[in-house]
Amino acid sequence: MMGILNITPDSFFDGGNYSLVDNALLHAEKMLRDGADIIDIGAQSTRPNATLFTAQEEWKRLENVIPALTKKFPEAIFSIDTFYADVAQKAVDAGVHMINDVSGGTLDENMFATVAKLQVPYVLMHMRGTPKTMQSFTQYTDVTAEVLRELSKKMTELYRLGVNDIIVDPGFGFAKTVTQNFELLRNLPEFNVLEVPVLVGLSRKSMITKTLQITSKDALNGTTALQTMALQNGANILRVHDVAQAKEVVTLYQTMMIA
Repeated sequence: MMGILNITPDSFFDGGNYSLVDNALLHAEKMLRDGADIIDIGAQSTRPNATLFTAQEEWKRLENVIPALTKKFPEAIFSIDTFYADVAQKAVDAGVHMINDVSGGTLDENMFATVAKLQVPYVLMHMRGTPKTMQSFTQYTDVTAEVLRELSKKMTELYRLGVNDIIVDPGFGFAKTVTQNFELLRNLPEFNVLEVPVLVGLSRKSMITKTLQITSKDALNGTTALQTMALQNGANILRVHDVAQAKEVVTLYQTMMIA
């Protein structure tokens, strides 16, 4: 279970709620208490059409929050949600344990080499273009096969550099249409061919809101439904806004599997 901690004013669901250090600490504490295994810290919105800012600006939002989190919760596992190698380096130096890169190494040519040097777990997500342009790159003949092929190619490069602890993320909502998102979810078992853990981020996303014609604030029930489907189809890690509710999904699923 990966709980989302957005240190940004403009994320699509909870932007602005946890920008202050004290608020971030309180939310991290709640997520850990609710059952989060990992806290994923991000300071830049990657919602569709988001305008990106620099690594320096991103780190400025993080430089006080990360040390406060790692000091208060020394036993917790923290992830940095960034596509900048410099931010990843500074975050790990400050006590973060893993890197979650939504760009899969495409937005910073130094990311793969930095991950190899740091030797920390790396979440390799599939995306085309940038958050601002990605929805113009949804042309696939076979979305599952092409996402698998593109992830596999990058995994080969990472292995060549000496990175061995890789987690893949199909990138729901990133350069995919709603229909393509559901196709990927249905075909999630095919990602077993990569022989690495699969992380799934479905929480309150547009594949729910557009299908049900609701807002992200009303999308918890839809999120729960899709997270259940993801677990049934082989997801190993859920990236979530609502940790307590997602923990219930996991508990019920695990109970069913051993009953």
